[in-house]
Amino acid sequence: MICSYRGLGRCVCCFWLAVAFDVVGLLVLLIGVFVNVFFYDLLIYAGAIVIFLSLVWWVFWYSGNIEVLSAELEDDVGLTKKDKGGLSGIGGAVRRLSNRVSSGIRSSLRRNGSAGRRGGARTPVADPTGAPHSEQVVVAMATLTPNEPTLRTSVSSVGCYDAEMPSTATETSPT
Repeated sequence: MICSYRGLGRCVCCFWLAVAFDVVGLLVLLIGVFVNVFFYDLLIYAGAIVIFLSLVWWVFWYSGNIEVLSAELEDDVGLTKKDKGGLSGIGGAVRRLSNRVSSGIRSSLRRNGSAGRRGGARTPVADPTGAPHSEQVVVAMATLTPNEPTLRTSVSSVGCYDAEMPSTATETSPT
């Protein structure tokens, strides 16, 4: 069905908005150029910006008046004719395969990956023997005073292992 639109086409509102933006932008720009005011630079920039924004309305008006026949849409967009049935031939087989693969990937992500990434249950960390640990790690820390002459080694028990941590001291030089 071909409709005949006279004059400005279907998007008359976008056309008049584009014209209004152009007129207002040009007026503000010319006022900034020819009127002796202390904020002339603001008017010049504002007029240029309003004229630039009118391009949005011109694009809306132009793209709203583009007419495409439905026969051309079948080839470009992938619309199928009613009598074809939609899923026949190589295109239908590829479409079915694509739907099957994407639904399989989507369902596997829901089952496996989404719970771990969003803060779900975490697996306990295993030690070298393979036994999982669920207890907290205790770290012994000692503070040293500057007058203490000896360095001590502290022993901390982590699970079933003992970890030795030598103490360190920092030396300061007199300034």
